[in-house]
Amino acid sequence: MKIYKATDYKDMSRKAANIISAQVIMKPDCVLGLATGSTPIGTYQQLVEWYKKGDLDFSGVTTVNLDEYKGLPRTNDQSYYYFMHQNLFDRVNVNPESTHLPDGMEPDSEKECARYEELIHSLGGVDLQLLGLGHNGHIGFNEPGEVFEKETHCVNLQERTIEANKRFFASADEVPRQAYTMGIKTIMQAKKILVVVSGEDKADIVAKAFFGPVTPAVPASILQMHNDVTLVGDEAALSKIPQ
Repeated sequence: MKIYKATDYKDMSRKAANIISAQVIMKPDCVLGLATGSTPIGTYQQLVEWYKKGDLDFSGVTTVNLDEYKGLPRTNDQSYYYFMHQNLFDRVNVNPESTHLPDGMEPDSEKECARYEELIHSLGGVDLQLLGLGHNGHIGFNEPGEVFEKETHCVNLQERTIEANKRFFASADEVPRQAYTMGIKTIMQAKKILVVVSGEDKADIVAKAFFGPVTPAVPASILQMHNDVTLVGDEAALSKIPQ
């Protein structure tokens, strides 16, 4: 595992964007696995900036996203489809037909999970998977549990996740209760994995996930078993890792 320590969030975003841009330059038709959440926003902003300068070309790139809420239309500003278009897709020259997310409006979970898993396989797998890290060690919507979930599946969101999401919706009734997510096995099949972390509130879980035992109680700990993981974090987030 490679660890890059950044001075702050902006520096972390720039370092992460460097790794992604190198992937795009080296393999213009690469498959990027993308994540949502507040941590990657700066990374996407940096990629957009470099694209506008003429340093990056996304025309041959294909993207697959980690997850999407079930039952939330793409027009909803809390859907991950909306997030990705706002933060990246509509601001670079990626072909809209080459961007993929789980279809949150497909009611048949089994059918949608099988379709998405098959899509990833048909693309030849993910070249570089971008991940954030949840406070409890979740990656995608793979929450702490008894076993490592296998492939793309539908999850019932935990109460604390629903609670945390309430502030984004007009009422508690609108908060999605389920989501489609790539499974741990799907994530682990990516050729390279890039994890971005920022802030002192992530310091404990970073130490646990990357330097503690590999256990389903900390889903991200499985990343220790992958042969090409890069962790990019600011000083605060990396403050508790063993020297």
